[in-house]
Amino acid sequence: MLQITRPRTVETVVELRDIVRDWRRAGDLVALAPTMGGLHEGHLSLIRAARRRARRVIATIFVNPTQFGAGEDFEAYPRDTVRDTELLAGAGCDLIYAPGTATMYPEGFSTTVGVDATTQALCGAHRPGHFDGVTTVVCKLLNQAQPDYAIFGEKDWQQLVTIRRMVADLDMPIRIASSPTVREADGLAMSSRNRYLTHEQRAVAAKLNKALFAAADHIAKGLPPERVATACRQALLSAGFDAVDYLDARDALTLAPLDAFGPGTEARLFAAARLGKTRLIDNVPIERTGLTE
Repeated sequence: MLQITRPRTVETVVELRDIVRDWRRAGDLVALAPTMGGLHEGHLSLIRAARRRARRVIATIFVNPTQFGAGEDFEAYPRDTVRDTELLAGAGCDLIYAPGTATMYPEGFSTTVGVDATTQALCGAHRPGHFDGVTTVVCKLLNQAQPDYAIFGEKDWQQLVTIRRMVADLDMPIRIASSPTVREADGLAMSSRNRYLTHEQRAVAAKLNKALFAAADHIAKGLPPERVATACRQALLSAGFDAVDYLDARDALTLAPLDAFGPGTEARLFAAARLGKTRLIDNVPIERTGLTE
């Protein structure tokens, strides 16, 4: 029987850096996959993507309070250290870094890292302060671990673009890699928050990705992006969603609004929609695949 080695868990920067230093002395590349726990197959795909790039893989587990706004689900956010450790062991993780809040934000902490260009729209417009919390904690994690690679999921595309901008602007010697969105059998993007959905809400949630892919196809065929987006927003409300925070076509690299789609354009369609207290986000590429010229 295959023996699975449980990854070691450390909680301090000193322990983390001591281990990374030893790996580097052995000539090993190191990859980091930041998470907030509550793991699912989407997170595990990050570990496998990290393993393809580096001999040593670190997963972080830290539910970051600074990226939650007033009235959001910080206290309710899923926490299951035992289950998370077992899943990470099976995915091939070497080390879990699970710092406490006092380690990440010690008394007197007063620094915020912000990226203005990519955080003013989409989730940034609807969750004030969220991305400052994300970029600050990710900056700290990257500085603490000092990996060669850091892996982020494409479901949080705005976060991915923002972190790439931060790393480039701050001259951080780290390569940021992405891993494709992992979906349930019916296409719903995997998320730790999906477990909040009732049975009835779960059935409605599956319609989000289908509407996005259909709308992206219409834009790729030449229909005006804003007209398609407006129709898609209404379709989601008619399908049973309680609210649509946004549904926008954007440039995939800059997140600027997309006025028209043409050859050579890299674009994606972004959405955030609500079912009860659960907020779902998703994005899909706008592509000309399969179009008749």
